[in-house]
Amino acid sequence: MFDRLLLLSPVLLFLPLVIPVPPPGNASPAPCRRCCDDLEPQEGTPVSGLNQIPEVRTFINMTILKGDKGNRGDRGTPGKSGEEGAPGSRGPMGPKGTKGQAGPPGDPFKTQDAAFSVGRRKSLHSVDYYQALVFDTEFVNLHGHFDMFKGKFYCYVPGIYFFNVNIHTWNFKETYLHIMRNDKEQAIVYAQPSERSIMQSQSLMLPLELNDEVWVRLYKRERENAVYSDDVDVYITFNGYLIKPTLE
Repeated sequence: MFDRLLLLSPVLLFLPLVIPVPPPGNASPAPCRRCCDDLEPQEGTPVSGLNQIPEVRTFINMTILKGDKGNRGDRGTPGKSGEEGAPGSRGPMGPKGTKGQAGPPGDPFKTQDAAFSVGRRKSLHSVDYYQALVFDTEFVNLHGHFDMFKGKFYCYVPGIYFFNVNIHTWNFKETYLHIMRNDKEQAIVYAQPSERSIMQSQSLMLPLELNDEVWVRLYKRERENAVYSDDVDVYITFNGYLIKPTLE
C-alpha cells in the first residue's frame, strides 16, 4: 500500500487548485447556467424535429381479427341485358368432324321416263263411224303405261312426247285414221283406194299433261275403211316415248 502512495504522490502534487476569484471592479456576477441550457431553444425559435416527441400511431393487423368464412348468400336477380356488341371477327376453321350415321331411307324414286311400242297382226275393217285401233303384240311397254285392252297410252309423266304410227293399206279400200289426244284429232293417216296396197306412216310430238290419253282411231265414211296385216308379219305399229319431262 505504501508503495502505491509513493507512486501517486507526484501526481497529486501537480493537481491545479481551483479557487473562486471575485470579478474585478463592480461587475455583477454572471448568473449560474446549467451545462445543458445551451440545448434549450430560445423563445420564438422553431423547435427542430430532433426535439419533438414522435407521434405514435396504432396499427391493427386485420388478418388476426379475420373470422371464419361465412355461408354463400342467395343469388341475386339478373341484371338488365347490356347493349349488343359488334360482331367479332371470323374464327379459324375447326377440325373436321367425324362421319355421321346413315339417314333413314328416302322416298321411292319417281319415274321420269315413259316409252311403248305395240303392233297388230290381224287385219281390221271398221264397223263403226269411230273405232279405236287396238293391238295384240307388245314390244315395249315401260311401266305399263300403254293399255293393251283399250289401245290407249296414258300419260303419268307430263312432258313432251314423240308418237309414230305405221299402217298397211288394203287393196281397193280406203284407209282413214287419226292420232288422237283425248277426244281431239291431232294428225291424220290417209290413203285413197288403189289397186296396190302401200305402207303409210305419220309422226308428231305432243305436249301431254297428267292422265292425257293418246290413241289411234279409225274413221268410216261412205267407203269401207280397213287396214291390212297377217299372222306372219307385223304391218301395223304404234310407238311413243317421252322426250323431256315437264319437271326434272
